[in-house]
Amino acid sequence: MNQGKAFLAVAAYALATCFAAPAAAQGTVKVGEINSYKRFPAFLEPYKKGWELGVDEVNASGGVLGKKLEIVSRDDGGSQGDAVRLAEELMSREKVAFISGTFLSNIGLAVSDFAKQKKVLFIAAEPLTDKIVWDNGNRYTFRLRPSVYMQTAMLIDAAVKLNKKRWAVVYPNYEYGQSAVAAFKKLLKEKQPNVEFVSEQAPALGKIDAGAVSQALADAKPDAIFSALFGADLAKFAREGNLRGLFKDRAVFNLLAGEPEYLDPLKGETPVGWYVTGYPWADINTPEHKKFIDAYQKKYNDYPRLGSVVGFSLVQTIAAVIKKAGSLDTEKLVAAMSGLQVETPFGPITYRAIDHQSTMGAYVGQIGVKDGKGVMTSFSYAPGDKYLPSDAEVRKMRPAQ
Repeated sequence: MNQGKAFLAVAAYALATCFAAPAAAQGTVKVGEINSYKRFPAFLEPYKKGWELGVDEVNASGGVLGKKLEIVSRDDGGSQGDAVRLAEELMSREKVAFISGTFLSNIGLAVSDFAKQKKVLFIAAEPLTDKIVWDNGNRYTFRLRPSVYMQTAMLIDAAVKLNKKRWAVVYPNYEYGQSAVAAFKKLLKEKQPNVEFVSEQAPALGKIDAGAVSQALADAKPDAIFSALFGADLAKFAREGNLRGLFKDRAVFNLLAGEPEYLDPLKGETPVGWYVTGYPWADINTPEHKKFIDAYQKKYNDYPRLGSVVGFSLVQTIAAVIKKAGSLDTEKLVAAMSGLQVETPFGPITYRAIDHQSTMGAYVGQIGVKDGKGVMTSFSYAPGDKYLPSDAEVRKMRPAQ
């Protein structure tokens, strides 16, 4: 009998030890993150640093649900198919609570559809297409950054004041660029009905022939230009346009061109006077931004880019929604995201219940050159909630849930 009891005791101990390791391994809350790191390093390397800083701060404050927060990240290579496959893998193999991230608009839409089909929360950090919260919006998808509609609306008043009649547009020919131009045309025509669009250039993303595009725009003799180019395409266009005199005595509006990710490579070749949205990091003196920038520079000995703010704010959102839900149950998380309030380096934001768009804003101004570097000038912060369509308009655009 004693031997039998001893055997049972040893067996029970072995069994307990066997399950103790997985229990310890489960001492973290995992959240999946998917992005095009290798394809767009200028934005996404700072973005990753931002969310890593965010994770450090969340865990230093006690984590989430009494556990450490862990971001399980994957690179989609700029492929919609790979992004969806990775989302499935993160859910099935890594057992993440939900999915976040993405950069390209078409990839964001693909992951959003995955979230809808699989009934899993997806917090889209960066994709800017309006469709992700309106035309293709769904119960499980929420978006952090201000959309192309919002950022375009922030520039429209300045465009209208210039009263230019003949406009040309140039944009990368995929979802983001198409959405940006559609929003610009709609908003400008509403306030200036007599406007004409005399040229439209839509090179493939990452494959712009900047000389040919610049010449085609110059030949159309527009009074002003609206551009949605970014990254390497933007740099090539700016340099070639400067060389050919395309921008001389001609107003140019460009979404995103005031972001340091895209200004830094241009340096002294930065076009002067363009109207842009961006991030003048060195000149923002609000308490919440100062706290963020001090922590970022202490950790990385570098200055933040806009991607850094987006990555950090994503983790603040993740921590806030888990705390509010008090659970990792998908339906509780989705319910908690509606109306969720989050503190960010740009100040407090809210995820609107009606369309799941956050009220994060953007800095708006012009660009110029200072000490051989591209900078934003005469800028101001445009709160996102002032540049969103009304509830009635949203109801017309967004599918019934």
